Amino acid sequence: MGTHVGQAIASERKIAGLNQRQLATRAAYSLSMVKAVEQGREPASPGFVSAVARALRITPEQLTGAPFNDGKPLADAVNGLSVLLAEGRYARAEEPGELAQLEADLAAAQDHYRSDRTRQTIQVLPGVIRCLHGAVREFRGDEQAHAYSLLASAYILAEWSARRTGHLMLALPALDLADSYASDGDDPNHGAFAALARARILTHYGESEVAAQLIEKAIGAADDTRAGMVLAGYSHLAGAINDARQLDYSSAVGHIDAARELAARTGETDLYMTAFGPLNVEIHSHAVELEAGDPNRAAIDGTGLTYGGDAPPTRIAHHWQDNARAWLMSGKPDRALAALNKARAAAPQQTRLHPSVRETVYGIAATQRRQSDGLLGFANWLGASL
Repeated sequence: MGTHVGQAIASERKIAGLNQRQLATRAAYSLSMVKAVEQGREPASPGFVSAVARALRITPEQLTGAPFNDGKPLADAVNGLSVLLAEGRYARAEEPGELAQLEADLAAAQDHYRSDRTRQTIQVLPGVIRCLHGAVREFRGDEQAHAYSLLASAYILAEWSARRTGHLMLALPALDLADSYASDGDDPNHGAFAALARARILTHYGESEVAAQLIEKAIGAADDTRAGMVLAGYSHLAGAINDARQLDYSSAVGHIDAARELAARTGETDLYMTAFGPLNVEIHSHAVELEAGDPNRAAIDGTGLTYGGDAPPTRIAHHWQDNARAWLMSGKPDRALAALNKARAAAPQQTRLHPSVRETVYGIAATQRRQSDGLLGFANWLGASL
């Protein structure tokens, strides 16, 4: 079988000179959980991975093995983005053309991201950003201010794309640049959304306290407009996951309840690429139940999620990835595999790239005396050896 996160944790723990009880104490998880994950009997949740990585003074990626490929090497696309981010504020600008065309080009890159074509987003984004740098240098007045907002939005998209593909070290300079340009733009909400993106990375690394401060600041900055309600609602969803990763179930549910009230007023919307609305709130409520509540309830209730054909595919896929882990934790590996296949059908690229999918596959394999053809086929598609 390929190396799962539990094996990586055991190796890193021994290198650090810790026994299982000491690691459990440092990570604030039970000894039984550490043993179960190391033995492959329990899939490692994102919150557990973050806590253990922090206790071992390594990155979560050293345990998960991310980034992965989506069937083709991502190197060429990522290299272009890496060069752009290394240039920072000194980025080589290109002839901007018309501002309306730049806005359309950025919208096309965003549509790639929404549609589970993140590779294509990364491929086109450096060219769009270089033209936007040309725009903020050449334009004046309202056009320049709008170009700055587009530039901040483009760097936020770069951060999202880097994080989705597992290139966390690229996410940090992208965020710094988004912060830098948002204040010069004509949309006051972009700064708050950049702060929320930073909070999500901090949650990933287990730094919940600063993440919570950024989330609360974003909630406080929201006004009563529809855009403000979307900002507040999206912030509450980020807060729910941040609290759930810290096993603070009641606070996480409080954020879900607040987001649900706002979603009832906004309806479904993709304003600021948030996919915010009642559906996303329900997806997050199942995720909270999985991370900090009752996994069996998350499995059963999550299976009943209903949505239309226009639902965002990557959000739907993420839900089925979580649902698969919930079924595995409930002792139903066959239902876990069925959920993984739903995730694959909804957003194959994202499913291939997500570390928790591999963990769930290894967990299913550990429960089967003889690996089924369905599992072997999925693992082969994923690029994971069993």
